[in-house]
Amino acid sequence: MAEDFTPPISQMQSTTLTDDSIQFENFSRRVLIKNIVGRPDGGVGLAGKKVTVGGWVKTGREQGKGTFAFLEVNDGSCPANLQVLVDASVSPLGDLVPTGTCVLVEGELKKPPTGTKQNVELRVCKVLEVGPVDPVKYPLPKTKLTLEFLRDVVHLRPRTNTISAVARIRNALAYATHTFFQKNGFLYVQTPIITTSDCEGAGEMFQVTTLCTDAEKVERELKQNPPPTEAEIEAAKLLVKDKGGMVADLKSAKASKEELDASLSELKNAKENLSRLEERSKLKCGIPQKDGKIDYTQDFFARQAFLTVSGQLQVETFACALSSVYTFGPTFRAEHSHTSRHLAEFWMVEPEIAFANLEDDMNCAEAYVKFLCQWLLDNCLDDMEFMVKNFDKTAIDRLKLVSSSPFERISYTEAVKLLQNVTEKKFENNVEWGIDLASEHERYLTEVIFKKPVIVYNYPKKIKAFYMKVNDDEKTVAAMDVLVPKVGELIGGSQREERYDVIVKRIQEMELPLEPYEWYLDLRRYGTVKHSGFGLGFERMVLFATGIDNIRDVIPFPRYPGRADL
Repeated sequence: MAEDFTPPISQMQSTTLTDDSIQFENFSRRVLIKNIVGRPDGGVGLAGKKVTVGGWVKTGREQGKGTFAFLEVNDGSCPANLQVLVDASVSPLGDLVPTGTCVLVEGELKKPPTGTKQNVELRVCKVLEVGPVDPVKYPLPKTKLTLEFLRDVVHLRPRTNTISAVARIRNALAYATHTFFQKNGFLYVQTPIITTSDCEGAGEMFQVTTLCTDAEKVERELKQNPPPTEAEIEAAKLLVKDKGGMVADLKSAKASKEELDASLSELKNAKENLSRLEERSKLKCGIPQKDGKIDYTQDFFARQAFLTVSGQLQVETFACALSSVYTFGPTFRAEHSHTSRHLAEFWMVEPEIAFANLEDDMNCAEAYVKFLCQWLLDNCLDDMEFMVKNFDKTAIDRLKLVSSSPFERISYTEAVKLLQNVTEKKFENNVEWGIDLASEHERYLTEVIFKKPVIVYNYPKKIKAFYMKVNDDEKTVAAMDVLVPKVGELIGGSQREERYDVIVKRIQEMELPLEPYEWYLDLRRYGTVKHSGFGLGFERMVLFATGIDNIRDVIPFPRYPGRADL
């Protein structure tokens, strides 16, 4: 029987650390490096304490003519490494020093000699585990690596300082997202990844189908076991006829029960064989067709299905029943783009607020973005300092600006006039009323004209989705975009059109089929409610926070045209 183990209180809950207390990692009986070097005293107060530490060797070097080695170990809990000193008498040093080696060691924390940059180091008394590395083949050398190079080793890149820092910032933003909405009375709803409706109406969706797989399966089966010939089927029919005649003759002759049962069994087998042959003769290679079109009734869902581009439409069903809700999950777009701002798979945060108008929506979006920025300043400052040092000197200042500044609010018409009056810059895209503002326009508004976040509202109806509420002028819709420095549009949202006749007209104007949206129209037919919502592109928020330029470097496993590694 396994030993019953109850961890000490220090392992079961977070406690305020005193100068000499140690916070153990739950469930693995080790101490995180951040709980040593991340202390206000840099770990000095823990000198003399015995701890177990696990991590990966960033750099290792033998010293004293091979009598001991220094290892810089990182476990991913923080940007800083812990210096580990191992004597040759404790473990073979050659197994420990290669970059990438995983070690689990036990030892005593010591204050290093005066003049060294470390506040504390670990003197190892026992090496518990080693995950060895062949330094000749290890694809992540100690030299500085480009982010482009790391995309080719996506399974190993979390071990680098940059990607691990991005992962911690991303985690902090996800935690902050749930914290903000939960504290403000929102219910978390998981919306489907597979859908039959196109939220944006752009048609750039990945199709979900088993028809190709089924066709390939039939093709393989027919190669292994070809379909029966006409002669084989005719012979099987004759056999059934003969066996049927024999049964009839035996009944007429009043044969014994044993003879009749045997003959009936032979007839049954003959019929089953004929049925199998006829079924196999119907097998056809290729996609099933009907009236010259693909027959989706033969598909897995008996209709066309796609990977979702947004959970908004589905989460509205819960907003119209449970009030404030939000969804946070992956979305997909089959846009064949190779720009630094596009992914085929990305994450969206999409709240929906019942009984809320556009102003309520803007208030929520502003509060949410400010909350995210302040959360990083309060909880992820060491990683943000890493970003400032290595990627964007203004990253922390940008977070402070956005978290503390009231957002400017201007109409789309006002924004166009401001941009048309710009003389000191030549835009690549001409500015005129009715265009969808480009990233260069958005960034100019927030970075140059206002020098703070901007919310642009009341966009032209023709460039926005069918579900946005049509304003009284019949030319604009109650839509809004939150623009921030570095990335431009961070959030897009709107008050939803709750009037049944108006939204039906909008669907028809955009030449979309009504049938896939009948369930969505029910929300307007039965107990309609005024409601608003928005979507925040999660990777764009990480880009904004970190200052990294390419969206492929702020998502764990980037998917884009030609690449779907792992």
